[in-house]
Amino acid sequence: MSIVNLFVVSPDTRSERRLDLHLTIEQLKAKLELITGIPAANQSISLLNSDDDPNVLAILNDDSKQLGFYSVRDFQVLKVDDLNPSVSFTGQLTDLSQVDKFELSDAEYAKRQDTVLAYKQRHKVGRFAESSSPQPQAQTIPERITVGARCEIESGDEGLHKRGTVRFVGTTKFSPGVWVGVEYDEPFGKNDGSVQGERYFSCQAKYGVFVRPDKVNVGDFPVEELDLEDEEM
Repeated sequence: MSIVNLFVVSPDTRSERRLDLHLTIEQLKAKLELITGIPAANQSISLLNSDDDPNVLAILNDDSKQLGFYSVRDFQVLKVDDLNPSVSFTGQLTDLSQVDKFELSDAEYAKRQDTVLAYKQRHKVGRFAESSSPQPQAQTIPERITVGARCEIESGDEGLHKRGTVRFVGTTKFSPGVWVGVEYDEPFGKNDGSVQGERYFSCQAKYGVFVRPDKVNVGDFPVEELDLEDEEM
């Protein structure tokens, strides 16, 4: 075959190329100038087995010889060095240490009006967005709601009186604001005085409930006796 696949590497480039073994080194340099940006007259071409093997197999320095003269095989490496980098700026394009950096302090950045930060502030985006959910109003606890007081809880069921005893008044971990913990006289509740693993008071299961203070009516509410005679057979 007269075509080989070779890797061409230079200070600024690396690529895989298909090259004709019948190319003279002079013709090869003309092609490599377009690939590497190194002028043909400044090129020094070395043949390596691979990127990991630094041993040079041959120096392709005879412009009249063909590429095949150097026993080139597939997937070997043509390493192209620049003999006069000051003219072609070889390597300088990838040397970031030579690039002047624009630096701005946080205070100076905050003062600018043409930044992403300024845009977000003007249009109330991200952390500058106004909260769409209303903030919970601070609740005050009526003095009459005290632990141990008898109470009746508002019920949506007509004729149903949910009576019990106040067992807890204060804030909780399960929701913001003030809550009143009540132990019902009957199993109308939802818990045993604990919510999400946190205990606020103790009672039987299904006898405990937490409600907002405005749902609690404190007063003389004795325990109601259930009349079950008509239901017994």
